[in-house]
Amino acid sequence: MNKIKVMIVDDSAVVRQTMTEILNSADDIEVIAVARDPLFALNRLKTVRPDVITLDIEMPRMDGLTFLKEVMSKDPIPIIICSSQAEDNSQNALTALENGAVEIIQKPKVGTKRFIEESRILIIDSVRSAAQVRLTKRRSVAPMKVAPKLSADVILPNSHRPVIETTERVIALGASTGGTEAIRVFLEALPGNSPGIVIVQHMPEKFTASFAKRLDSLCDVTVMEASNNDAVLRGRVLIAPGNKHMLLKRSGARYYVEVKEGPLVSRHRPSVDVLFRSTARYAGKNAIGIIMTGMGDDGAAGMLEMKQAGAYNIAQDEKSCVVFGMPNEAIKKGGVDKIVSLEEIPNAMLKASAR
Repeated sequence: MNKIKVMIVDDSAVVRQTMTEILNSADDIEVIAVARDPLFALNRLKTVRPDVITLDIEMPRMDGLTFLKEVMSKDPIPIIICSSQAEDNSQNALTALENGAVEIIQKPKVGTKRFIEESRILIIDSVRSAAQVRLTKRRSVAPMKVAPKLSADVILPNSHRPVIETTERVIALGASTGGTEAIRVFLEALPGNSPGIVIVQHMPEKFTASFAKRLDSLCDVTVMEASNNDAVLRGRVLIAPGNKHMLLKRSGARYYVEVKEGPLVSRHRPSVDVLFRSTARYAGKNAIGIIMTGMGDDGAAGMLEMKQAGAYNIAQDEKSCVVFGMPNEAIKKGGVDKIVSLEEIPNAMLKASAR
């Protein structure tokens, strides 16, 4: 079996050593090069060709964003941003995603045995996921995809219904690799009075707040990082905070979310399966499930439970996915009602919600 070849670019010797030990512990991954800054990395790329690069943002001589743009414009290689929790790094990491990076992971650090093992699982899975991504050369920053803005008056004729009605729709969405861009395309197309939406995007702690803030500035719907007991309302999108599970709950006619600690589920925290299973239990036929691009099977079992509870489920098609793993697993399990391209998902969701 050909191993996934990785280059680590980070100015911290401790991080380079820790990442090397973590990745080399996997049977299917091999670290073939390390570099303490992007200029060293560019020089090494003249003689080695990794399948995946892990990249810090803030480094001497050349910053990670400049290096990313250089690689993407000449010989694209899947790049994972390996960043800390600092607010500035959060913003820069999101900018990196817009410039072609495929995922964000948190820098490994000394902690409990459980933390170290969870970091190993998440880092290895991220590299495996990135290795499946196929990139095209970027001459400059690619223009962001924009789905057509949809009319609420035509597609949501019952949008005047009060939130307290028990027939109120709830949209539960899950995504991973490539999901930050897919979620943006989806949300930007929605009218401001769309059904309440709850989202799990695999992303580290702290980065989800910056992600939500950026989406809120672009969309007609209100986007926010979820807090415990936040209400699910029309025109509001709640994104699960990194490193916390989010569950949909119901009290009478009111939907709300529970944000809580817990172990990894389906190798993730937050987990799409956790959200989908709670949605099946508390929303049933009032729910619409959406599963987007991402590696692995997180969300597949939960989406089947949603369908069995009466929900209508939509999967992103293979052509528009960065990685078709999660939608494909949900389709194979029989939990999906409709398969459409990313640009068609907003219209499919709104039509389903008006039924």
